[in-house]
Amino acid sequence: MRPFPRRKMAQSSKNSMKSRIDLNELAARESEQVEWKRSVADIEDVIRTITAFSNDFQNMGGGYVVCGAEESRDEYGFQKVTYPGLTSGRFKEIEGKVMSDAREKIDPAVTPVVDELPGGIEGRRVLVFIVPATGYAHSYRPSGKDSSAYYVRLSRETVEARNGVLRELLVRKQALPPWDRRLNEAAGISDIDLLAFRDVLTQVGAWNPSVTVDDYFSDVMRISDFVPPFGGNRPLEPAIHPRNFALLLFGKEPTRFFPGAWTKVSFYPGKDRSEQTAQRHDLTGTVVGQAKKALELLRTHTSTLYDKESPAPNAANYPERALQEAVVNAVVHRDYEQEDPTNITVFADRVEIRSPGALPRAVSKDKFLSGKASPSWRNQTLAYFFNKLQLAQAEGQGIPTILRTMKQLGSPAPQFDLEEAAVTCVLPAHPRHEAMRRGC
Repeated sequence: MRPFPRRKMAQSSKNSMKSRIDLNELAARESEQVEWKRSVADIEDVIRTITAFSNDFQNMGGGYVVCGAEESRDEYGFQKVTYPGLTSGRFKEIEGKVMSDAREKIDPAVTPVVDELPGGIEGRRVLVFIVPATGYAHSYRPSGKDSSAYYVRLSRETVEARNGVLRELLVRKQALPPWDRRLNEAAGISDIDLLAFRDVLTQVGAWNPSVTVDDYFSDVMRISDFVPPFGGNRPLEPAIHPRNFALLLFGKEPTRFFPGAWTKVSFYPGKDRSEQTAQRHDLTGTVVGQAKKALELLRTHTSTLYDKESPAPNAANYPERALQEAVVNAVVHRDYEQEDPTNITVFADRVEIRSPGALPRAVSKDKFLSGKASPSWRNQTLAYFFNKLQLAQAEGQGIPTILRTMKQLGSPAPQFDLEEAAVTCVLPAHPRHEAMRRGC
């Protein structure tokens, strides 16, 4: 993120000291952070963009709406900005309308900083709205509309935040708790498998037989500073509801509430899906049980080859730790609001593990692929329990572990397909197994 350009003070005038920004410096900045408007034919578009810059979905620190400026390309294809400016009457009209609407139609209200600079045509001015990022999720309701909408910047465009983007915005701004921590008002204590609940809490050292189930699921009982209460109730309502993560970890039938909360494991004899499926296993129940069962199935298809002439004579087709981390990552960090299952597909030459849900936008794709990304959780509570159950490495170590163990075994590097709908991890088989399969 680049800082805002240093604001310069103009020479004193008969009215007041005018603060200025450097338009040349502004023109050299990321276009994601600057919106250029020549004539400002659509005031509502300006307000939508101000809303988006305030929401700061791309973590740029805010942005600028420059009115009376036009972005184009020179004869070499490079960005060029010209500043025809606005007439005095149009300048005042736009400034007054935008500032009024930003206060009255954006919720919570936004008050941009206004700057005025000379235009490229004598007698005209360039109007700049400087919009800082805020800690709130802002919505905008135009005149004549019954409902408001949230807006964000995606690349160079201002778009309405919908579906996953809207949920991520609201969670980031703490206008909505993370999905895994929300109360599930369709479920009750009777939907919890008490044996599974006791078993998991015993394994993580948090089971106390003197504490009742109702107490465990009250909104004040916490087993750790890193885990919210397992349940709670709405104000003035006595009924206790479990949180989403509790239903995934201890629910009798998680798919009743989350249709995609299951795992499909398929084994193909060849290298693609055109061949007849040899086996298919549909795993349901708690996410811990699904992960353990999936790993058991993968172990039955893991083999070791011996080569006495190799410095590493024993070579499994896949390192067990890499398989475990890939499976656990897929189960823990997936988007459970999607109805697709977690997919694990074993081919003759590779294992593909597909986890529904895009990579969180706060995570750099390049750093993720190199194993250097900072920890970022879609379901932090699940990550906590899987770590305590020793099914996963320490937080943020899953991808580095996969990369490291594949390299140590002498296997090809894993591949990651980062789609909008899913993240897929592909683990290629060790070359020795590939050579044997081809009869070399």
